[in-house]
Amino acid sequence: MKRAGLLLLVAVAPVATVAAYLMGGESDAGEAANGGAARGTQHPYDEGKSAAERKADDELIADLPPGLAAPAKKELAQQLVASAENSTLDWRGQYGYVEDIDDGHGYTAGIIGFCTGTHDLLTLVERYTKAHPDNGLARYLPALREVDGSASHKGLDPGFTKAWRAEAREPAFREAQNSARDRVYFDPAVRLAKLDGLGTLGQFIYYDAMVLHGPGTGPRGFYGLREAALKEADTPSQGGKEKAYLDIFLDIRRKAMKQEKAHRDTTRVDTAQRRFLYDGNLDLRTPLTWQVYGETFKVP
Repeated sequence: MKRAGLLLLVAVAPVATVAAYLMGGESDAGEAANGGAARGTQHPYDEGKSAAERKADDELIADLPPGLAAPAKKELAQQLVASAENSTLDWRGQYGYVEDIDDGHGYTAGIIGFCTGTHDLLTLVERYTKAHPDNGLARYLPALREVDGSASHKGLDPGFTKAWRAEAREPAFREAQNSARDRVYFDPAVRLAKLDGLGTLGQFIYYDAMVLHGPGTGPRGFYGLREAALKEADTPSQGGKEKAYLDIFLDIRRKAMKQEKAHRDTTRVDTAQRRFLYDGNLDLRTPLTWQVYGETFKVP
């Protein structure tokens, strides 16, 4: 994957001290409330890079195998995430999912766990409403803005959950969820993993961490976790060993999960990602068997 050179800009910049690079209306609202796991920040590692440097990164990535971005691997990634987030491989059945899981982030909803308290759900509904003004969630925008960054349901109960489930039957809203997932979580995670020299498994490990912890720069946000890992090990792009770096990243991530009541079950790391790593399956080859929350999942 990527090697040194331009990657030094990624490796040496202290991510937690860099202001988030905002794109497409996302912001880092709610980061303090979420322990650094704000879900609206985008590409903080690009902060300070010139257009020429970003273009060079793009060209380097274009020369690499698709990895997790290959259609079959991307499908597998969604199944792996759904097994941990919703205890199912049927990720397409989760567009209408919505509940408060008591993690301090308000309602969690949709295919990737958009949250009313972490800005990404608000951004999703705002963007969707621009394209489809008469949608059934538009009337909740004032309340969504009010509760952003908190666990509050003020102005959302009792009708929001019913409205979400109803809107999730619309193909346009499903596509809006897909687009938000890729823009905020999947694409940035895979891009940075490739720049760090990681293979398909490493790209998934970054993606799953981005989903659960959010793209925040605080100590429990994805970029903060990556920065902590960089202090202990070199990425493959820096000349380090891929397995050793990922093992340390998972250690740091596991510790962060244990600090949050809703995420103290770390089986998505222990009996899934760590198992793939110790099996030497850096390409995330199938068939795969793993356990999450004591339940066994298989992909042929």
